[in-house]
Amino acid sequence: MNFGAEIPFVHHLGFTLELFEGGESVLAYTPRPEHLNSFSVTHGGAVMTLMDVTMATAARSVQKDMGVVTIEMKTSFMRPAPGDGSKLTGKGRLMHRTATMAFTEATLYDDKGRACAHATGTFKYVKRLPTGPGAVNGLNPPVSPISTD
Repeated sequence: MNFGAEIPFVHHLGFTLELFEGGESVLAYTPRPEHLNSFSVTHGGAVMTLMDVTMATAARSVQKDMGVVTIEMKTSFMRPAPGDGSKLTGKGRLMHRTATMAFTEATLYDDKGRACAHATGTFKYVKRLPTGPGAVNGLNPPVSPISTD
């Protein structure tokens, strides 16, 4: 399944997309040795990245032509995410959305179905812009004293 965007860091970590529709997402991830911490469990940064991408994907699943950017994220770690070569699964859900914002949650499960971490996040919908050396960056408009959001 395709994320609908090229995300080099996600590709580097090896995340795979299993569900991407109707406000829900499922991502799978098998941590490699270089993704572990000094306790030989999955590093919290890798866990948070999986949660972030899982929530963003759930937000995008209702409007796949839009991008999203993370505004805020809170993660609670409940148990270590194994680093033994077993698969981890992130399940995300779009809880509420407005015209410009998405409110989401995700839970990370080990291969025994136990919750390892839970996160909530707020994302802003943005138009996907062309990238590359010839692209014009439209994300830096002139500063206005009045917000139109």
